[in-house]
Amino acid sequence: MSIDLHTHSTASDGTMSPTELIEHAKEVGLKAIALTDHDTFSGVEEAMAAGERLGVEVIPGCELSLESPDGAGWMHVVALWIPPNPKPLKEAFDWVIEGRKTRNHEIVEKLRTLGVNITYEAVAARAGGTIGRPHFAQEMVSLGVVSSVNEAFKVWLGDNGRAYVPKRKLMPEKALGILNEIGATSILAHPFALGLNMADTEKLVKDLQKLGLDGMEVIYSEHSDSDTKAYREMAERLGLLVSGGSDFHGAVKPKISLGKGKGALHIPDELLEKMKEDRRAKGLPV
Repeated sequence: MSIDLHTHSTASDGTMSPTELIEHAKEVGLKAIALTDHDTFSGVEEAMAAGERLGVEVIPGCELSLESPDGAGWMHVVALWIPPNPKPLKEAFDWVIEGRKTRNHEIVEKLRTLGVNITYEAVAARAGGTIGRPHFAQEMVSLGVVSSVNEAFKVWLGDNGRAYVPKRKLMPEKALGILNEIGATSILAHPFALGLNMADTEKLVKDLQKLGLDGMEVIYSEHSDSDTKAYREMAERLGLLVSGGSDFHGAVKPKISLGKGKGALHIPDELLEKMKEDRRAKGLPV
């Protein structure tokens, strides 16, 4: 059966509530799903309750944004099996969220300076929780500034956009140290997004492995067949766990389907079983 170990809900920048996400997982026949919202675990309790009710295994998780080395793109780590209310992780997220609030206000000011009549209050109301760039994009579509979320990112909000503001991120040493401390399994998300060649990617992964990285997201919606093959070989060569996820967000990423990515993604449940074996060998709960 299929699983999906990288998904998002309204607790961060997805468009389905944690309960709706698990209901959707049941609908599409997933055996297990990990909720991995950006820099928060606030939706996990609700998702796990829905999973128990619907018979879908829910892995409690989150996705951390890490400071990337010079020359690399964006680096994220998916944390799986986070314990209930882990204090060190909450403190780290509080620090990140404090910086994000400042960033969101800066984005509003940039947009308004550029002639976009947008307000922080409207974006916050649209988000209903943690505010992310997709909420700005949705508001800009509503205002008629752009015709789509993709256009909003391409022209205004993306890394090269007119109103881009970098966000506060954790250093890899700090993030992986916390995940090791709380007994989470750490997975390098979407390695293609690093924008590095395979040799430089492997060098970086080795450095992260020394800091405690457990695995790599090999199967991913944006990975080509050749990417998947190369990352799988790299993970096996380095003795890392192999993971996979769609990075499902709902309506803000309409081309990405839960469990299937762009249509052909298949993440076998055997990957989850191998992760559980690894955790049991380390004396960690599953």
